[in-house]
Amino acid sequence: MRSDAAVLLTAAVRSGVGSCPACSKSSSRVHSRYRRTLTDAPTAGRPVRILLKVRRFFCDNPQCRRKTFVEQVDGLTRRWSRVTEGLRRMFTAIGLALAGRAGARLATSLGMLTGRDRLLRLVRALPDPPVSDVAVLGVDDFAIKRGHNYGTVLIDCQSRKVVDVLVGRDAEPVTDWLQKRSSPAVICRDRATAYAEAARTAAPDAVQVADRFHLWQNLARAVEKAVARHKSCLSEPAETATGESAEAEAPEPTGAMAERRQAHHALVHELLAQGAGFRQIARHLGWSHHTVSKYAYAATWQELIVGQKPRPSLVDPFKPYLARRIGEGCLNASTLFREITAQGFTGSYPIVRKFIEQYRSRPDLARVRRPPSVRQVTGWICRHPDNLVSRDTEQLQKVLDRCPELRSAVNLVRSFADMMTHRQGERLTAWIAAAELAALPGISRFATGLTADLAAVTAGLSLAFSSGPVEGNVNRIKMIKRQMYGRAGFDLLRKRILLAS
Repeated sequence: MRSDAAVLLTAAVRSGVGSCPACSKSSSRVHSRYRRTLTDAPTAGRPVRILLKVRRFFCDNPQCRRKTFVEQVDGLTRRWSRVTEGLRRMFTAIGLALAGRAGARLATSLGMLTGRDRLLRLVRALPDPPVSDVAVLGVDDFAIKRGHNYGTVLIDCQSRKVVDVLVGRDAEPVTDWLQKRSSPAVICRDRATAYAEAARTAAPDAVQVADRFHLWQNLARAVEKAVARHKSCLSEPAETATGESAEAEAPEPTGAMAERRQAHHALVHELLAQGAGFRQIARHLGWSHHTVSKYAYAATWQELIVGQKPRPSLVDPFKPYLARRIGEGCLNASTLFREITAQGFTGSYPIVRKFIEQYRSRPDLARVRRPPSVRQVTGWICRHPDNLVSRDTEQLQKVLDRCPELRSAVNLVRSFADMMTHRQGERLTAWIAAAELAALPGISRFATGLTADLAAVTAGLSLAFSSGPVEGNVNRIKMIKRQMYGRAGFDLLRKRILLAS
C-alpha cells in the first residue's frame, strides 16, 4: 500500500511455532496477537513503514522464568525496537563514522529521521571486537585532553588494527592488560620509561623495540641544540658598508586620488584634534596603523597626491638655510627644526624630517644576506644530502667551513642515519662512544641517554619492526576526537576507535 507520505508494507509471520528467547523451547500455543509498526530505510526518497502482525505465545516449560513471549523475525525485528535491523545497522554505521550531531544531519538529509542521542546509544551498545593473541604489539600514548588527560592505545602491528584503548599512560594499565593475555613476541614502543617498565614486568621474554621515528626526532632536537650553541657561525662575516648620500628625489607618480586623499586626511586630523591616538583611530576606521600614521604625519593632503605638480611647501623659504646646514654635516632633524622655527617657520616637525631624509644615506638592504635560522640549518643537517637544493647545499657548506664543531655534528648525524637505514644496530655502541667524545651540546647528551635503553634501541636499529602503524592510528584518533569536539566521554571515544574503520 502506498500513500502520499510513506510506503506502507503489511506482513505477517507464517510459521506455526515460536521459540522462547529464555529457554529456547518451541511453543505453538498462542496467547494473543497484535500489530507492530516498524520503520525501515527509505525507498525512492519516501519513508517506509512495515505493519507486522506478530503473536504472543505461552512458554510451556515449567522451569522457564517467562510465561509468555513474542515471536521475533530474524534480521528484521528485536525486542522493544521500532526500527528494522537494516535501518538499525545504517544508523550504527553513520554513528561510528560521524558520531552524534553530524551523523544526525546526514541521516536526516537521507530521509532517515533520527537524533544524535540515538546514534550515540547505538554506538555505545556495540560489543567490543574479539581480541586474539598479538605477536607484535605496538604501544603509544595519546592526549584525551591535552595537558590534562592521556590514554594508551595498543595496536596489532601486523594487522595494523587497534586492539584496545586504556585510560592513562602509566605502567599499571599496560601491565594489567598484558598479564591477562599471552605475552607478545615483540613490543614496539617509544622511549617512555612507563611502557618499558610494563613490558619488563608483564612480558619479560618479549623483545622491546624502540621506535626509529622517535629516535630520529630526538636526534633532530639534539642537533638543534648544537646549532643554537654555535649560532654565531651561521652568519657570514660582516662586510664594510659603503653608503653614498642619497640625492633628493622627486615624488614618484602613482595616480590621481585627490578627493579621496583629501577626505581621509581631514578625517584623521579631525580625530587627532579630538585627542584620539593612532591605534584608536585605526580600530575605529578599520585601517592599519601604518595608513593612519601616513595621513597623520602629512601636514597637508597635497603631500599625499603623487603624480601632480608639487605644491608650495612651508619649508620652501628655508631650503637655502637647510641646504647650507646640511652641507656643513648637520642631519639632525630636531636641531634643524628648532633653528628654522626660531627664524619664523610655522610648519610641523614631520615636514622638516621628510626634507632632511632626502639627504641621509640609506643602506642597501638587498646586499645584506639574511643569515639562516637555527631551524633551517638543523633541517639541512638532518635531511638527506640528495634532497637539498643547490642553494641550501652551498649555504650549509659555508656554515660548515666556518664551524668545525657543526661539521662534526653532520658526520655523526649522517652516520646515525646510515646505521638506521641499513639496520646496522651493532654499530650503535661505537657511535655512542664517538658522539660522547665529540662533546657537542645536545648530541652528546642524546648519545648518553641511549645507554639507558640500549637493548631496545639496538633492536629498533636492527629489526624490521617499528611503531609506524601506531603513529598512523594515533593520527586517526586525533581526527575522531576533533569530530566529537571534545564533548564525548572516554567510553564513546573508545568505541569509535575500536570499531570505526
